[in-house]
Amino acid sequence: MRQLLTMTASDLRQRVRDRSVLIFALVVPLALMYVFNLVFGGMTEIELEPVTVAVAAPAEDELAPVLEDVLTQVDGLDVTLQEVPADQVRSVVDAGEAGVGVVVPEGFGAAVMQGEAVTVQVIEGDGTGLEAGVVISVLDGVLAQLTAATVTATAAAGSGLPPEQLAEIAQASLASGPPLEVTEGQAADEQLGPAAGLVAGQTGLFLLFTVGFGVLGLVTEREQGTLARLHAMPMRPGLIIAAKGLVSFVLGVVATSVLLTVGGLLFGVSFGSPVAVAVLVVCVVAAATSLMFIIARVARTAEQAGIAQSIVALVLGIAGGAFFPITGTGALAQVLDLNPIAAFTRGLGITAGGGGVADLGVPVAIMLGFGVVMVLVSRLVPDRGAAL
Repeated sequence: MRQLLTMTASDLRQRVRDRSVLIFALVVPLALMYVFNLVFGGMTEIELEPVTVAVAAPAEDELAPVLEDVLTQVDGLDVTLQEVPADQVRSVVDAGEAGVGVVVPEGFGAAVMQGEAVTVQVIEGDGTGLEAGVVISVLDGVLAQLTAATVTATAAAGSGLPPEQLAEIAQASLASGPPLEVTEGQAADEQLGPAAGLVAGQTGLFLLFTVGFGVLGLVTEREQGTLARLHAMPMRPGLIIAAKGLVSFVLGVVATSVLLTVGGLLFGVSFGSPVAVAVLVVCVVAAATSLMFIIARVARTAEQAGIAQSIVALVLGIAGGAFFPITGTGALAQVLDLNPIAAFTRGLGITAGGGGVADLGVPVAIMLGFGVVMVLVSRLVPDRGAAL
């Protein structure tokens, strides 16, 4: 054990001094996250511009002021009402003096109270965008509530209630809020949001580069002749491989933890329970490290190992959502599910939604199963470098 820790500590010191480790493990992914944050960070922050609404309403109508009052009380939208005659609403909107025009017909309130069909005309100007949609949606909601009050009063009248109670029922229906309340929650399909998905994907992609600095060092040392000298030392040969694997594991855990933490702060996202996230980090680093053992055995030179590592990292990273989510159906979906980077991202979706360690059974099983299979395959693949 002492020999293992000594070789691991010595190799870690060498790797930390190697600037390429810091560049690929931290600098490059953090720089990419920063760039993505500059490009896409403000896309989810929607700011509504002030909008002017030209309104034509009967002066003595009892319910028309309800529409006007509601429009001026929309949270996050500055609405200015402009009173104009009904025949001038369209010309005002077409001239760009108002973004939306609303024409309330004569007898609007009486028609609503009697349950008759009535049409409120809405005119949308060119280039008004989202603000006009908000105004129209608010009007639809108010008209739906007024209609609901009429239906309630009509049903009460059919039951034989006295007129004074009918008025109270209609007033209560108008004053009451909607019976249902919608609150923002997490996706039920274990999917991360765009920002969190980008952080998780970039972290998984560069993890596959980071872990290579440990295990793939076997190829470099074999070319330089230092591996033969290590084998000549009085210790078991397996300790050399174990030390390289442990170096990769430590580098991977540290780099992944830093990227998730800094990326989460940069994009303002949270991945949930630190304990559950730590379990995912350990599992995905173990899976990525196991893959490096196969590359170390099939590559004859350090150049070949670097090329193979880049290909594997890009394929698994992109398939795991490093830049954008990738989905499939049938056999393709099953193949994508076996990708440890995709399982890592899926696990972060579970923890971000409030899940704990007990909810990570499937992603953890995929990552650990991938690692076990890769280790077994690495024992069966011929060591091409040893034949040199």
